Amino acid sequence: MRIGSDARHAPWPTKMSAAEQVDEAARRGLEGLFFRTMLDMSPTLDPGQLREIRARIDGHGMYLESGLGKVNTYALPETPEVRALGDGDTLLGFRRMMEAAAAIGITELWVSTAGLKRYGGRLAYDRFRTDVSWSDQLVAIEKFLQKLAPIARDLGVHLNAETHEEITSFELVRLVEAIGPDVMGITFDTGNPLHRAEHPTLVAQRVAPYVRQTHLKDFALFFDPKGLLRQSRPLGHGVVDLRAVLPILMAVNPDLNLSLEAAESTGGPRPNFERPATPIALYDPEWIAGHPDLTVPELADYLSLVQRFADRVAEGSAGSWEEFDQRPYDLEEAWAWIGQSLEHLHTVLDEIGSLEGTK
Repeated sequence: MRIGSDARHAPWPTKMSAAEQVDEAARRGLEGLFFRTMLDMSPTLDPGQLREIRARIDGHGMYLESGLGKVNTYALPETPEVRALGDGDTLLGFRRMMEAAAAIGITELWVSTAGLKRYGGRLAYDRFRTDVSWSDQLVAIEKFLQKLAPIARDLGVHLNAETHEEITSFELVRLVEAIGPDVMGITFDTGNPLHRAEHPTLVAQRVAPYVRQTHLKDFALFFDPKGLLRQSRPLGHGVVDLRAVLPILMAVNPDLNLSLEAAESTGGPRPNFERPATPIALYDPEWIAGHPDLTVPELADYLSLVQRFADRVAEGSAGSWEEFDQRPYDLEEAWAWIGQSLEHLHTVLDEIGSLEGTK
């Protein structure tokens, strides 16, 4: 397993081209980059730019992964650049990104089903839109993916839907099986299922057969009058137990690349996606009704994570919300965050390897 980073959230010290980001990532000890979409590498899909990135990646012995964007037709207006890429034809825009990826040997392509919004409570998630139901969105997502599937098969690429904030792992597995695992997989984000009150280890067990890309991140969870508050932390400093999660993934795909997703930095004190704090609205009846697959045993396991973390804060082995919220988070602090995550991840992988060696 090689350890790299999502490029969109990496704290680049200056405005860099994607090729320059590759060099900086290598200098920082990363073994690969996951550019969120092909347009992050070149907004025009310029073949020369893309070949240069490929050459630099190969020169450093790194992995290169990328993606396409949202595949929810109700959310596509949020990314007009994709339609523009196809001269008004959205499907052609996707095809052009997929062709550009295949041309430089990228075969694993991330997609997502929506995006977190800066509203309060459940309305921060497209799952709870009032203009269109989530069930209708899922139907639209599946229909659009069915249009992309034959293109992906022809090009030999794989579409990997993320365990994103708005969708459950149960729904993702059904989606993969409906489209076909020969062309459809999962990008396992270790932190996002917490938004849906799913236990990360149980999610890993459900999705492992289909996982082909990753986003590794961790969260602290805190009880709140409206439900729960989440706060991003370096790997190993939150509630996600990678010692339990990674062996599940490795058993199915030992060559899986591990891409960190750091908290975003804009140079000030914690100005990332947690401001304003958006409660996970566990006590909202509509939130509860919107999770028919969630079982009582899993919810109990999930809440035990929250309580155990509260105990760690009380005993002083984990920082409080206020302690982390007030920390400066400039670019060097963000790189230190990545360094802490890398250290924890290497420790976990060494422990897993030692355990495997004793069997």
